[in-house]
Amino acid sequence: MTYFKRGKHSVPGTLDKSRDRLAQTGGMVRGGLARHSRQALAVTALAGVSAFGLISGAANASDNDPTPADAAKAITSVASFDALAERQAVADDASRSQRSTPPAGTTTTKPATTPPKKPTVTKPQPATVKAAPKPAAAPRPAWLSPMKGAQVTSCFGQRWGVLHAGIDFAMPNGTPIRAVGAGTVVSTGWAYSGYGISVVVDHHNGYLTHYAHMSQDKVSVGDKVKAGDVLGLEGSTGDSTGPHLHFEVHKGMWNQINPDGWLADRGIQTSC
Repeated sequence: MTYFKRGKHSVPGTLDKSRDRLAQTGGMVRGGLARHSRQALAVTALAGVSAFGLISGAANASDNDPTPADAAKAITSVASFDALAERQAVADDASRSQRSTPPAGTTTTKPATTPPKKPTVTKPQPATVKAAPKPAAAPRPAWLSPMKGAQVTSCFGQRWGVLHAGIDFAMPNGTPIRAVGAGTVVSTGWAYSGYGISVVVDHHNGYLTHYAHMSQDKVSVGDKVKAGDVLGLEGSTGDSTGPHLHFEVHKGMWNQINPDGWLADRGIQTSC
């Protein structure tokens, strides 16, 4: 007895492979393939099912072979997969749109860009050389010689039977004559006979000093003077034989005392 030989496409297990292939096709559709890819897969699946049904019918397929009803179900399943994939694609587009668009009322602020600061270049400053401080002037002594460096030509005492009541200091004509200490000028000019142009200074300690035979006086009555201030210039006015200073010390006016001891008590030495 000759049996009908099962066709190539009726090999057992072929239907199972076709079903697996259909499941894979649905998975690819759900995975997000492009729309035209999903449509192509659906058409391919439909054509495959139809061809499979025709071949199975011609080969007198067994009860396990797919029927036209099974093919219709497969087509419906593919259509359902396509609709599901379409909805998934729309949902994906909406999700991407929401992620890329900021919520309403949100202001996107770009971070401020601060330009780099230029490095500060400090120029070297030239070294400053401070001038050496000037030495402070030595304080002026309270008492000074009336004509420093002068030669003493006559001392206090008797001379030719007459009291010489002072000390004579000789320097070139016009040499400045200075106050020996601070005081007030009480007399100037041709005030006393024989003294020529003279100046008297009251030192307000009970003593007065008298400077005679000047060629010119430089102060006026009432002037306040300090030790070393110029009172006049040396000359030879009055009873004088040559330019010199006749210097007297009065303990009370017209009470002359020896100037040598008085000056020595104030640190001024003479050769008398």
